[in-house]
Amino acid sequence: MVLAAYQQDYSPVADSLGLSSLVAVLPLLILFVLLGVLRVTAWLASLIGLATALVLAVAVSSMPAGDALDSAALGAAFGFFPIMWIVVNAIWVYNLTVETGHFDVLRRSFASISDDQRVQAIIIAFSFGALMEALAGFGTPVAISSVMLIALGFRPLKAATLALVANTAPVAFGALAVPITTLSGVTGLTVDHLGAMVGRQTPVLALFVPLALVFIVDGRRGLRQTWAPALVCGLTFAVFQYLSANFWSVPLADIIAALASALAVLAFTRVWRAAEPYQESDDAADDAPGHGPGDEPGEEPQPARIGDGPGAALRPAEPAGPDSRWDVFRAYAPYLAIIVVFVLATRVPAITGKAPAKPGRTGTGIESVTHIVRWPGLHITNASGGPVATTFKLNYLSAAGTLLLIAGLVTLVLVGIGPRRALRAYGRTLVQLRTAILTVMLVLGLGYVMNESGQTTTLGLWVAGAGAGFAFLSPILGWLGVAVTGSDTSSNSLFGALQITAAHQAGLSPTLMAAANSSGGVLGKMISPQNLAIAAAAVGYEGREGILFRRVIVWSVVFLTFMCVLVYLQSTPVLDWTVVGTPATAAP
Repeated sequence: MVLAAYQQDYSPVADSLGLSSLVAVLPLLILFVLLGVLRVTAWLASLIGLATALVLAVAVSSMPAGDALDSAALGAAFGFFPIMWIVVNAIWVYNLTVETGHFDVLRRSFASISDDQRVQAIIIAFSFGALMEALAGFGTPVAISSVMLIALGFRPLKAATLALVANTAPVAFGALAVPITTLSGVTGLTVDHLGAMVGRQTPVLALFVPLALVFIVDGRRGLRQTWAPALVCGLTFAVFQYLSANFWSVPLADIIAALASALAVLAFTRVWRAAEPYQESDDAADDAPGHGPGDEPGEEPQPARIGDGPGAALRPAEPAGPDSRWDVFRAYAPYLAIIVVFVLATRVPAITGKAPAKPGRTGTGIESVTHIVRWPGLHITNASGGPVATTFKLNYLSAAGTLLLIAGLVTLVLVGIGPRRALRAYGRTLVQLRTAILTVMLVLGLGYVMNESGQTTTLGLWVAGAGAGFAFLSPILGWLGVAVTGSDTSSNSLFGALQITAAHQAGLSPTLMAAANSSGGVLGKMISPQNLAIAAAAVGYEGREGILFRRVIVWSVVFLTFMCVLVYLQSTPVLDWTVVGTPATAAP
């Protein structure tokens, strides 16, 4: 027996798109008010938001209750795999290095580059975080960067804030440019054109992000004293991201830019030194004046005890002598293993899951260990009668989380950890992340209910009705999509085709509007409840996601406004010379 398909209705309230949009935005509004205003713990806020989305899907959008619950289950499954599968294995690798003392060696090694925490924030949160984003994506850079900053002496909430704000400019080219290749697939535009256009937007953002990081660390004094290395980092990253995206390789844009910016800062610090190197004292408050928008006095909890989470470990006593070269190598070994494994993942069939083509056949091979599962019981069509994707991708070998697990197994050999000790560490990691896992699964369940019921498309169509002013609002669609799903890839899949349709209707460049979706989306990453939960869990402060939200929301809105202005100017004669292809297209 074939169940009847649910057909989405984008104007279910009085046949009005505007009124329907006001209703559709309620789950998000409730979620963010609970997080940012009422300070409700993230898992409970996400549960209430999901319940609201389910009620609206059934009562307003006339979605069958079974389909609504099934959509939530599909989202929850995606929240665990691949998203939290990545985070669990990333934190496990970190916990292994902490347990053996190698992370302390790594901290001392980074500290030897510069004893100024403002410079350390630039290198770790921005450059190293960009490299992790390029290789793995999702929550990996936030999880790893934040705990590395803590090992250098940063207080947990400040470390998490820095990691979230830094994870912006590199996101569109993350995971070897998967967001852009996805955008190409849903819009029909070429990867080269989309990559080049995004490469003329996010590099401008990259100029300012390192400056924001030093402001978060040390306020106006930080800007006065360390603007030079911040500008060197941002400018180098911007130039190489632009060059790679436009002339060399779209998938490698972040890798090239991250390595170039890190090397530039390292070289610059050999000839430059701040007049007053900054190192926060152990009793310094994270909410001291000048630590950036969103801070409120009295929000910094007392440091947790050792064993309460990765961010809770107190700094150990320094060794009597310098670390040996072998110790330094083993400290860097897990991250070298991660880089090598992810690079090989694009070359070795046994890792990628692509089997070589059989003799006598054309093609590059087939997906041998990746299964595309049609989610049972879920049959949905859009308002035009076309099918809505309800599949689940189970790429258990080539998933970023599995590659991190492989890197962790390599780490066991390199740092000399036995299987029993590794298993115990894995168990502790699962216990440590249990709240974050629940939160992310609930958030993705909320996102999928909104998507499958048509609520998200309702919001998108309403924004797309702005005519020529859509050029200014276009990045907001991407921002909204990432805020809901936590993924620029998902946002591009959700709104990419809508951006193209709106561009034709308003006589704007389709390439520009599609790229704006991805470039605006990167700024929703820091406020996504999914990423907030990952950051809070990484630093050992589960349940305090609301504090992080208030610390990053202003940065997100400020950068989003900047991106909206940039895209609007690119749609006008002022900057239309930066647009790839034809600046504007007439309405069909």
